[in-house]
Amino acid sequence: MQPLIHLRDLVKEYRRGTERLRVLDGLSLEIGEGEFVALMGPSGSGKSTLLNLLGGLDRMTSGELTIGGLAIGELPDAALARWRADHVGFVFQMYNLLPVLTAEANVELPLLLSDLPAAERRRRARAALTLVGLEDRLSHRPRELSGGQEQRVGIARAIVSDPTLLLCDEPTGDLDRKSGDEILDLLQELNRQHGKTILMVTHDPRAAARATRQLHLDKGVLHAEVR
Repeated sequence: MQPLIHLRDLVKEYRRGTERLRVLDGLSLEIGEGEFVALMGPSGSGKSTLLNLLGGLDRMTSGELTIGGLAIGELPDAALARWRADHVGFVFQMYNLLPVLTAEANVELPLLLSDLPAAERRRRARAALTLVGLEDRLSHRPRELSGGQEQRVGIARAIVSDPTLLLCDEPTGDLDRKSGDEILDLLQELNRQHGKTILMVTHDPRAAARATRQLHLDKGVLHAEVR
């Protein structure tokens, strides 16, 4: 298994007045291509901060961070935005769908940054919705969907550009157990059948058990794997 993500002595600090708040404290980690990793830890431990760094939404204070051999922390803002659009799919707890758009239009949104013609964008959006089992909900708006279906639209949006990496922040946190299990089944399918590398933040041990590896972050420090 080839390493896709490489972190070495990664530090992230924020300023609060004259004080420096260290959120991530010297993380070192490798995640292989095709792994499904669950990241657990209490609130405020730095989990979402780590996702933001891996997704190119924030920049580290010091250390090394490479994804696919590319030092993303050294990219200029415009190049980082292009890399993020091409290589990262985000799945959020609250779905973040635009209520005025149909499921198809919500999924198509990331492709508007590309040079693809409209017909190809629609084809890819429909293919992604078919993959998550919503081929019969193309024209439905979020208010016409269940929570589980909304999250499926969110996952379709995350995978429509065929990203290298899926970053999932509490993807089942707002769902009942049945819907949550269906979303976890889908993530496992994307990992096992389609080879997607997934990093999932979760508080739920049952969700974390679906991953191939479990890590624990506490007070900005990465601890031994959860068994």
